[in-house]
Amino acid sequence: MSGERVLVTGGTGFIGSHAIVQLLAAGYRVRTTVRNLSRADDVRALAAAGAASSGLKIPTETVEVVAADLLSDEGWADAVADCRFVLHVASPFPVDQPKDENELIIPAREGALRVLRAARDAGVARVVLTSSFAAVGYSPKTHDGDYTEADWTDPATPGITAYVKSKTLAERAAWDFIQKEGGSLELSVVNPVGVFGPAWGTDLSTSVELMRAMLSGAVPVIPPISTSIVDVRDVASLHLLAMTHPAAAGERFLAVAGPPMTFAELAELLRSHLGDLAAKLPRRGISAGMVRFLAVFIPRMRVVAAQLGQVKSASHEKATGMLGWSPRSNAEAVTSAADSLVALRLVGGTGSATP
Repeated sequence: MSGERVLVTGGTGFIGSHAIVQLLAAGYRVRTTVRNLSRADDVRALAAAGAASSGLKIPTETVEVVAADLLSDEGWADAVADCRFVLHVASPFPVDQPKDENELIIPAREGALRVLRAARDAGVARVVLTSSFAAVGYSPKTHDGDYTEADWTDPATPGITAYVKSKTLAERAAWDFIQKEGGSLELSVVNPVGVFGPAWGTDLSTSVELMRAMLSGAVPVIPPISTSIVDVRDVASLHLLAMTHPAAAGERFLAVAGPPMTFAELAELLRSHLGDLAAKLPRRGISAGMVRFLAVFIPRMRVVAAQLGQVKSASHEKATGMLGWSPRSNAEAVTSAADSLVALRLVGGTGSATP
């Protein structure tokens, strides 16, 4: 309902900033959290840039910014006060995996519980938690067909990364809390795959950061892996649907556009779309064996090695059927991300993308 207040955690992030703009466009009052209030101007500038690029005339200067850290109770009671809904988007997603998995697990799990407790105590109606496909599809399926919301990653699965484990444990903890201590608080969960789409600032998603590295020549070879794709604008819109749709309470929703793309296909799409601006894109592939060898010495390669031989097809049938969600295509998500990197001058010098 127009005029109701919504808290968005992590307002400087890729998904969080898109959610803020869509909420403002829908008439909500928005409050967002940052770890340090020195980022307050960054939040409003990011929202303003997003509104301008989307052709929206919305009051981005009215976004209220408060300080709250996922590792501390301080500030959360004030953050959730008078809020009808909470979108808990903030969670660490590093390009490099930490030496100690608890560096990711503890902030993700304890942060989710901290937000849920504060929301319950403040009388918030519903929290939408941004989880991940990581919590769905990183254990062997027990059925044929695509991964669905009925699937769960087992955190004891050999070889899974700290990030995958952190998202799984955080979402499990959230559902357990709602069942045992949630009171009247409702929970919905969104589980995105690789998030692409337009960036409005330099705080890039891990997927878009990898694209930037490939376009900049920092990745000399094409890894032999695939990724499922979703546009950040559609992830944000699914959060809003999960926030208000009566049927969404107590449900999780996969945010995925279509079938997975190999990185070779992604590179070819970028080369076709960007022309000369994609001159630094790698053309050579690398064998799975070489990936495994390099992963012994290069921590970043361990993330790639964990994906070898895994083509993870996921279904968006629940979100489209139950909520009426309609995602953009893989191609639009990828090319809009590339165009935004060019516009931000993060790749390609001062040129522009081909239409």
